[in-house]
Amino acid sequence: MAEISYEIIESLGVISESSKGWTKELNLVSWNKYNPKYDIREWDPNHEKMSKGLTFTKEELLVLKTLIERLDLD
Repeated sequence: MAEISYEIIESLGVISESSKGWTKELNLVSWNKYNPKYDIREWDPNHEKMSKGLTFTKEELLVLKTLIERLDLD
């Protein structure tokens, strides 16, 4: 199985933190040296291990933002 490389280009924010110290984050990440994408996943405290996550282009993230803004969360 080929190794996956990644570089966190920009840390945009922590969404939540587990009792074990892992944080769910929104970051801009370059996977395998491709163009960076917006990425939501959990990371260990040293950003060496990660969970499965979701990646979005800028256009996809803007659509998600619109969908979230339409939610009635009250």
